[in-house]
Amino acid sequence: MNRFALIQRDADRTAAPAVTAQSECYLDTLQILDRLHRLMLDLIKDEFERLGRVDLTPVQALLVYNLGGSEVSAGELRSRGMYQGSNVSYNLKKLVQMGYVHHQRCEQDRRSVRVRLTDDGTAVRDIVGALFTRHADGLDASGILDDPPLEQVNRQWRRIERFWTEQIRYIY
Repeated sequence: MNRFALIQRDADRTAAPAVTAQSECYLDTLQILDRLHRLMLDLIKDEFERLGRVDLTPVQALLVYNLGGSEVSAGELRSRGMYQGSNVSYNLKKLVQMGYVHHQRCEQDRRSVRVRLTDDGTAVRDIVGALFTRHADGLDASGILDDPPLEQVNRQWRRIERFWTEQIRYIY
């Protein structure tokens, strides 16, 4: 490589990347989704505290909700994106100890452990499902979702975020 090519390559590396409107919108959307996820976990926490059920963390309750009627392995939870949190093994172990999840070695592959909800786990799933249904009904009644989606995406996300924040603050 000649000297001019090296100088040009170094100049290209140090140039600030142009931020397009689309990438800025995408990054804003990621930030909003992260905040919405945290608000959702706060909402689940508040609901379980209101019901006097403080044995589960919001992450564990969401894991139970996402398990639903399925029987899956921990690896499948990760690959399907069902797992929210830092350590699937820890949370599954806790859920088994508390009686919300049943685990059993897979008949075909003895290295794999399959998990499914117990009756208590199904009751937790129903609580979270009812909470989500209540909030979906509230979103529908508020008219937040009536705007044309392609023209007003960021505005809608911010309105939804405000709605969830108000629900957490004022509903309980």
